[in-house]
Amino acid sequence: MQDLEKLSEMARKVSDIYAERFGIERDASWYLGKMTEELGEVTSAYLSLAGQTRKPGSKAALEEEIADLLGFVLLFADWQGIDAGAALLRKWGRYLE
Repeated sequence: MQDLEKLSEMARKVSDIYAERFGIERDASWYLGKMTEELGEVTSAYLSLAGQTRKPGSKAALEEEIADLLGFVLLFADWQGIDAGAALLRKWGRYLE
């Protein structure tokens, strides 16, 4: 299992490369828009895999879209100064206490 802090650092580095290469200004609209876009792509990949679209889907395609969505969630959390792992432990972990 990967540590969320390490995954967040990797996402930051990739995002920096992407932003520099394409001249992207990462502001609230960009972060929120990318998360929304990726959630739509997760939905599409899942529906294709479940046979609910005209095109066939694959588990690999769903995994790729889940990875993109997670990456953008981690980037958004980092941009807001939120430790996503600690927030998850606080919110979800309390049900296990």
